[in-house]
Amino acid sequence: MPVTTGEFRRALGQFATGVTVITVTRESGLVHGMTANSFASVSLDPLQVLVCVDHRAQTHYLVQEQKLFGINILAENQEELARYFARPEQDPEDASQLGVRIRASDRGTPLLDGAVVQLDCQLARVVQSGDHSIFIADVHSIELHGGRPLVFHAGQYKRLPDEE
Repeated sequence: MPVTTGEFRRALGQFATGVTVITVTRESGLVHGMTANSFASVSLDPLQVLVCVDHRAQTHYLVQEQKLFGINILAENQEELARYFARPEQDPEDASQLGVRIRASDRGTPLLDGAVVQLDCQLARVVQSGDHSIFIADVHSIELHGGRPLVFHAGQYKRLPDEE
């Protein structure tokens, strides 16, 4: 019997992942973000990562157009930001109320303040696969801020247990 989309999602939901927000500049210098957990390292030489984005997402168009984007690994206290950036459309007023703070890297890439790690990326290659594109990006700079990451497992945001 064929696997259903629901079964597929439930099965892969058992794989715990970190939570990232992809940030990219849109019109008039505003920033659009997208919560993503389909993120991985690709290569150490050159330094590359990948993120998978649905063809219908605004982020898909913006990354292909702008080429520069940030990947922000969220801290455990940033669940509300993960939920906000999971929305297809984002209202700057809502962002302000949530305390979203964006700053530009030296190259002008938008990065999300408070993240555990910020990667300044440039699109290197696009691979089409099913209803998503795999964006492979060169990493131009990394900022490590420390802290504990937000985790996603079985459809819920979670925190790592305290170390003993």
